[in-house]
Amino acid sequence: MEERKGAADFDKNMVVHTTIDEPDLVWLDVRDEPFSLHGVWFDEQQGTYVRMPQAIADATNEGVAHLNKNTAGGRVRFVTDSPVIAIHAVMKNEPANDHLTLCGQSGFDLYRKQADGTDVFVRTFRPPVGMKEGYSSLLPAPAEAGEYTVNFPLYDNVQAVYIGLKRTALLEAAPAYPNEKPVVYYGSSITQGGCASRPGNSYQAILSRRLNIDYINLGFSGSGRAEKVMCEYLAGLEMSVFVCDYDHNAPTLEHLQATHLPLLRTVRAAQPTLPILVLSAPDVLLGDAAFWQPRRELIRKNVETLQAEGDTNIVFLDGAGLFAGEGWDSCTVDGCHPNDLGFWRMAQAIEPVLKALLEK
Repeated sequence: MEERKGAADFDKNMVVHTTIDEPDLVWLDVRDEPFSLHGVWFDEQQGTYVRMPQAIADATNEGVAHLNKNTAGGRVRFVTDSPVIAIHAVMKNEPANDHLTLCGQSGFDLYRKQADGTDVFVRTFRPPVGMKEGYSSLLPAPAEAGEYTVNFPLYDNVQAVYIGLKRTALLEAAPAYPNEKPVVYYGSSITQGGCASRPGNSYQAILSRRLNIDYINLGFSGSGRAEKVMCEYLAGLEMSVFVCDYDHNAPTLEHLQATHLPLLRTVRAAQPTLPILVLSAPDVLLGDAAFWQPRRELIRKNVETLQAEGDTNIVFLDGAGLFAGEGWDSCTVDGCHPNDLGFWRMAQAIEPVLKALLEK
């Protein structure tokens, strides 16, 4: 097979400086074909990956402006037969969080599609403790062609990602997702992926693998407050389904009353037939019922209001049932943020509803 060349073969300023000493590796920028990027794009002006236009993020609130550069939901997909797959990530690392794993906050994880169409976890590209500007990592892989997905970190700022493959390895584009327009999720830290142990265990990533769907994660920790500028941005996105996971970050019931229904109306006015899935908070059973129950009922009532007006493409999913089952009280890290069990339970509950909306 013909040897593959990377940018460093032509421009020595593009050499990837890494501690990996595997022979015959070529380093390739994931922004270049045949790689396909999803959920993030590269902001040339800032020199970093973002999830939405920075100007909109800056106009929303300080938290969104900062967290927009966290790469939750970012993925790169490709086909290769390389017997090893490596990454080199240039990152501006966030301070450590006491309830997030390092692999969830800063790691990348790798999935390979099987013959039956299921995506199976390979391993995590594990970040070293104490890193400040990124890292390199290498994993073994089967020496036969396979379709791969690399999930980006949930809570870190990624400035560049290079994939390392054997120089003579096959590299082709992965098949496109069947849904041309992504599912868009909007909400809080739970939406962003806190506190999955690694990126592939967020509920959106689980649903993406199960339903073979593209998505954009617009969860912003502590900062999803449904400001007018955010509502208008969401309403203008091309999407197959809008998942409104907005509840947690409304600071008061009064704020939720003032913003939740207007968010839904803004999106609906712009996209009259768009399927909309509305969630309430999943940790209601673990929290203060006096705080959560009125919010839960308000969200239900808002959906019923739109349904009574003739909206047949909006569905409410009660957050009180998202952790349902044996061990429901073991579904969070801290009584609020889901752990891997919690996200798996969320995906289980959401999957049939989302699938039905995608088929409309």
